[in-house]
Amino acid sequence: MRVAFGWKAHSGWAALVVIGARDGDACVVDRRRVGLVEDANRGWAGAPYHAAEEMAPGPARELVERACVEARLCAIRKMRLAVERATQAGHEVVACAVLTPAPMPDWSIEQIRAVHFRMHKAEGVMFPDALAHAAETCGLRLLAVPEKDLAAQVEQVMAMPVSDAMKKVAMLGKSVGPPWGADQKNATLAAMIALAERRE
Repeated sequence: MRVAFGWKAHSGWAALVVIGARDGDACVVDRRRVGLVEDANRGWAGAPYHAAEEMAPGPARELVERACVEARLCAIRKMRLAVERATQAGHEVVACAVLTPAPMPDWSIEQIRAVHFRMHKAEGVMFPDALAHAAETCGLRLLAVPEKDLAAQVEQVMAMPVSDAMKKVAMLGKSVGPPWGADQKNATLAAMIALAERRE
């Protein structure tokens, strides 16, 4: 099957849903939680701005920069594994959709550390960015889907009301069982958009 990845990232991990089409109907090929930092580094790499909150500027900058590298390298490894699983199962990965938050102003690390909500925002941007970079590194066609525009893109690309798309997603959830929360549902919609675009 031709399949598309859908990713919804959090701090240190992401929900991955792989969607294919069988006889014209969407189906879930794979669904899993994927760590985006190594377990041994979770304490500082999963939320680096928070880990660096009380540090002096120099060590804080080094820790955040190291965490960004860690996230990117880990995301590349996990993306390659996901491609390998799909390929070994006989599928062709035609696109990779990553749900993205609102872009962040060009704040310095010190400006981010100065205001607590900025740390949350920076960590919320860091891991989708790592996944997007991993997709491009792995040679996948990247589709960055702004979360705030997800419904509009569903209607535009899939040519159906969001309510109908959500019914399809709910049926897919019943076919695979829990967990099937907002992360999996939104990742599924993103993957369905990516798959629909590749059929055009």
